[in-house]
Amino acid sequence: MTRRATTGRAGRRGLQAAASVVAAVILAAGLTACTGGNDDLANQYRAGDSKGYIAGDSTVHEYKAGDQPPAISYSGTLDDGKTVSNKTYSGKVTVVNFWWAQCAPCRAEAPVLKKVDAQFAGQDVAFLGVNVYDQAATAQSFAKEFGITYPSIMDVDTKSVTAAFASIVPLSATPSTVILGKDGRPTARIIGPIPDESIFASLIKTALGEAS
Repeated sequence: MTRRATTGRAGRRGLQAAASVVAAVILAAGLTACTGGNDDLANQYRAGDSKGYIAGDSTVHEYKAGDQPPAISYSGTLDDGKTVSNKTYSGKVTVVNFWWAQCAPCRAEAPVLKKVDAQFAGQDVAFLGVNVYDQAATAQSFAKEFGITYPSIMDVDTKSVTAAFASIVPLSATPSTVILGKDGRPTARIIGPIPDESIFASLIKTALGEAS
């Protein structure tokens, strides 16, 4: 027979107080991580201490030219209130990165995204973030902290963009990155954080070559 533990009124008050303390500690840690500097969350991730966070294993998959999934249709509202869709990026290779601000591997890969975005400046390449959890102010703060200049769709309320890509990347895999050719069809995907700057850039160059 399994016994059920019983808790009196005083015990319940104690548990509630403890829970409040834990919540406060977690919130404080999150706010500290947002301030930049050493960026504790990113450093913990790089050191192999993800604090229970589970992400993909950085698996890279390239689709062969004749075996690419259909073009993906999506639309959403950016952190500045503007509306964009796949038609906005028609004729360009589009790098779509799924992320959120307190995701440790997202923070670790942000400098790579910034650098590779700059590498393809002036070419037919556009970068687009899809924030799956935060509100606009948090996304804008993240972009300022890491020097990200490309926009992000705020997908927390509708999840419509996440759903549009569900056949390409798992819904729970954040970060993930999908490269779309000029015709809107996926040419490559990365499940998990970007593994290497040169590999990432090579995937984009391949998409440019296939689309030309």
